Amino acid sequence: MNLSLVIPLKNEAESLPELEAWIRRVVEAQGLRYEIIFVDDGSTDDSWIVIESLRAANPNIRAIKFRRNYGKSAALHVGFQAAQGQVVITLDADLQDSPDEIPELYRMITEEGYDLVSGWKKKRHDPLEKRLPSKLFNAVARWMSGIPLHDFNCGLKAYRQSVVKAIEVYGEMHRWIPVLAKWAGFRRIGEKVVEHRARRYGHSKFGWERYINGFLDLLSVYFVGKFGKRPMHFFGTLGVLSFLIGFAFLAYLSWAKLVYKAYGIADRPLFFFGILALIVGTQLFLTGFLAEIINRNSPTRNEYLIEKDLLPGCEEL
Repeated sequence: MNLSLVIPLKNEAESLPELEAWIRRVVEAQGLRYEIIFVDDGSTDDSWIVIESLRAANPNIRAIKFRRNYGKSAALHVGFQAAQGQVVITLDADLQDSPDEIPELYRMITEEGYDLVSGWKKKRHDPLEKRLPSKLFNAVARWMSGIPLHDFNCGLKAYRQSVVKAIEVYGEMHRWIPVLAKWAGFRRIGEKVVEHRARRYGHSKFGWERYINGFLDLLSVYFVGKFGKRPMHFFGTLGVLSFLIGFAFLAYLSWAKLVYKAYGIADRPLFFFGILALIVGTQLFLTGFLAEIINRNSPTRNEYLIEKDLLPGCEEL
């Protein structure tokens, strides 16, 4: 199968018929073998009824319905697991992502060799109070991840199948799929300017809390990606540094007491800071040891993604 289209949705009954007809028109014009995977994330409207009626008319439609709302990351995860296409493209169900972008995204993966291509809604139809935080958010994400994308949160993305099968999207990590892909070893990440269309049906799921959650998720992705298999390198380094600073301060105060007969050392702020630094350093060091013990007993400690294999008796992966 050439193409899988994974579409997470919640309460988008009005937009689904138009979206499906538009996708079918664009994809079938390219002569591609395809599937559309709708993932209903606990809709309370008639979205599932609409999906069932669309499925009756188009056998290329597959669908999954959650019993309750789990979030976009969960919907994408199960959609990725179900996808069978060589190229997987995600888009939102609210018609703000144009299916006309699909052929070029597909070409960039299959012909230009990208592992992942992210859409960039360069000209947005969102209000100013939504655009400005988004620009700041993406700037921080570029700096921390080292990935030169302008729009990490764009729902319109294309992937090589091996990418979506290798990463695990959970919590609210859907914003950071490019970062997850990079840490998994997929570094051919591209970007394409795409059309951003104004919402016609329903209402936006936007909330300010997503920026706070998104920043915390980015820190989690960065830490797990860099130190997930060697936590002692992080906690141990900070612990040793804090311990040495505290030791140096206390050593200086001890020297001043013995050599210069200084009084009132125990009342000086430097004394309390030195003790605090020793305690914090010891705790960080012990945290690193505990993390190493937990990691050593983890079933995924020695799971690594292997792109090719020339071992005798094994097929090339």
